[in-house]
Amino acid sequence: MDAFSAFWSHAVAIVWGLPLVIAITGAGIYFTIISRCVPYTALGHTLGILRGRYDDPSKPGEVSHFRALTSALAGTIGLGNIAGVAIAVGIGGAGAIFWMWVAALCGMATKFFTCTLACMYRKTDAEGIAQGGPMYFIEVGLGPKFRPLAVMFASCGMVGALPLFQSNQLATLLHTQWDIPALTTGMTAMVLVAAVELGGIRRIGAVAARLVPAMCLLYMAACLWVVLSHAPAVPGVLADIFTHAFGMDGMAGGATGIALREVIITGVKRATFSNEAGIGTEEMAHGAARTDEPVREGLVAMLGPVIDTHVICTLTALVILTSGVPPGSEGVAMVVTAFEQSMPVIGRPVLSAVLVLFAVSTMITYSYYSVKCATYLFGRRFGRSSVYIYIALIPVAALWAQGTAVNIIDTAFALMAIPTLTSSLLLSPRVVTALKNYLQRMNDNDGRLKPAPREHPL
Repeated sequence: MDAFSAFWSHAVAIVWGLPLVIAITGAGIYFTIISRCVPYTALGHTLGILRGRYDDPSKPGEVSHFRALTSALAGTIGLGNIAGVAIAVGIGGAGAIFWMWVAALCGMATKFFTCTLACMYRKTDAEGIAQGGPMYFIEVGLGPKFRPLAVMFASCGMVGALPLFQSNQLATLLHTQWDIPALTTGMTAMVLVAAVELGGIRRIGAVAARLVPAMCLLYMAACLWVVLSHAPAVPGVLADIFTHAFGMDGMAGGATGIALREVIITGVKRATFSNEAGIGTEEMAHGAARTDEPVREGLVAMLGPVIDTHVICTLTALVILTSGVPPGSEGVAMVVTAFEQSMPVIGRPVLSAVLVLFAVSTMITYSYYSVKCATYLFGRRFGRSSVYIYIALIPVAALWAQGTAVNIIDTAFALMAIPTLTSSLLLSPRVVTALKNYLQRMNDNDGRLKPAPREHPL
């Protein structure tokens, strides 16, 4: 096991270097520029889409815009928003949070482009269902000669969506805080995930539509309680986030004198792991949206990084930094300590309940991603059967060391970003054309939005 852990430690150090950080943030900046920030200004219209104003059951796809978003958020809003932020603060200090914000802002534009492509270039399966995701928009949008990129994404996605991190962190928390054996946690989670995942994306969407808003509101309320109880410390913490973003000495929550390069890489990596912009996982959920207007789903997808990183991750960071928890890289343990200090008696049970919901919801959505990648690679029969491998890994991952689980997923995520970003950059002019076409058809002379014609925008 030592050699196994060492291998993944070296692997993640190689793939998650400064070049990938530049690629992820640079792509987001490029997408923002060529779209002229137009998607950012369409918030009102996006909320109308989420309210179901443009839903049509006859359109291709399997779930509504709202359920596609909540399914995607069920995957991104998880332990990465808690343990991942704690790890970022422990390694990169308060300054890492600033770079998480930057990465998420760039990630909004990236999500718009990649999720628009996920609906623009879908492929109908043997059951007549339109399937979307990076492997499909690579193959359909760029042609057969680019299929190796699609295979690379699906291969890495099948691994990157495994439940290693979520199962491991959940088991660690419940064992540490409640003395529940790791194997018991893993087996219970396995049963819960199987009960939902075997119903496919429609059941996942139905569960996520109810679970995601509830768990987000519960966690936000608990975080605000903690932060408000330390309100005098908030201005100083915010100042630390900005000043220490550039590697200054004396960072709150991290080692002093840490190199600027490490602070940036830590922030971008943890933000990317949290909101998955440029990775390609969420595109598989958004690609299942019931619509023939790809731009609409791209606009909806843009909300993901805002909710995931700018809201949830920021609240976690403020909880850790304002409560004065000693720095470290123990993941959820730092957040648990902060809650216990600020919310005696109820802090630990509340956070434990939230973490269980976050972990299980993420594993449910990730199972869909992993199976979808396996189905693309090996066909429907083996692909669907791979869900049993996924489910069986949940109790196994509960027994692993945190570092190994994190390194495996981080390595797979980095490799998934290569085909996703490459293909999205090559196809980006088509997204810009589709955006202009869509807005032209949606705007009347007063600049108000109205329903588009029924024909496909492209």
